[in-house]
Amino acid sequence: MAALSGQRRLERRWGLLMAVPAILGFAVFTAGPMIASLGLSLTDWQIGGTPAFVGTGNYAALADDELFWKSLGTTTYYTLGAVPVALIVAFAAAMLLNQRLRGLPVWRTIFYLPTLVPAIANVVLWLWIFNPDFGLLNALLSQAGLPTGMWIYDEETAVPSLIIMSTWGFGNTMVIFLAGLQGVPQHLYEAVSVDGGGPWHRFRHVTVPMMTPTIFYNLVVGVIGTFQVFNQAYVMTEGGPDNATLFYVYYLFRTAFRESEMGYASALAWVLFMIILLVTFVLFRNARRWVYYEMAGAR
Repeated sequence: MAALSGQRRLERRWGLLMAVPAILGFAVFTAGPMIASLGLSLTDWQIGGTPAFVGTGNYAALADDELFWKSLGTTTYYTLGAVPVALIVAFAAAMLLNQRLRGLPVWRTIFYLPTLVPAIANVVLWLWIFNPDFGLLNALLSQAGLPTGMWIYDEETAVPSLIIMSTWGFGNTMVIFLAGLQGVPQHLYEAVSVDGGGPWHRFRHVTVPMMTPTIFYNLVVGVIGTFQVFNQAYVMTEGGPDNATLFYVYYLFRTAFRESEMGYASALAWVLFMIILLVTFVLFRNARRWVYYEMAGAR
């Protein structure tokens, strides 16, 4: 017993020793900068100057900042559009790739490949696709006799165009859905078939309920990701036209590194953190109404 206790103590010591690099990395590169940014958010500090304590002045100034509300509204609009579209497309692709098809590994690879394209290369590709003069999208619409558009170069269609673009990288979400689909017990489908149910009944009464935990996970990850959208605005539109694509993180970046208002930018960062935290909390609170867990019922 004493030897066993000594073995456990030895394992505990080695476990803590192996965890030290990760703990130090988190403290130095995550927790430390977060605490520092919280302190900076209470100051008026421009890069190269001396921080001046202003308390909650930066947070109070947000209420009268039109660009803050514009960026928050634009980001919310993008989230409400991009997340449902991405979930639907990824789920449909996963359903298709979960069938017994010839050359299935090849098709799975093809569907996943866009996810491997580097972010900037992806943005450059879509700049060509959306080009109103010689872009692929307008060329296809012209060939089909349909009206063309200005896409990201028009205030009305800029954000919807970026929502369309967001569906391009659904590979990771699709793989998670595919893993969830392969975990659905086959005997449930057989029970529905025995009762005379068809494909729609199997989908509605088995697939969807059993997939709700996976849907919920992808929903939370998608919401968090879209609230932090940046590359499109930074490379493609620079927040234009007329601030139509002024996403929150891009506004934060512009405030910090172009206007050098680090104190105000830190306040923007903490407000975004609180918004994401609140939205995530609401999603988890409402999840118990519709997310089904096989072993414990609805949570």
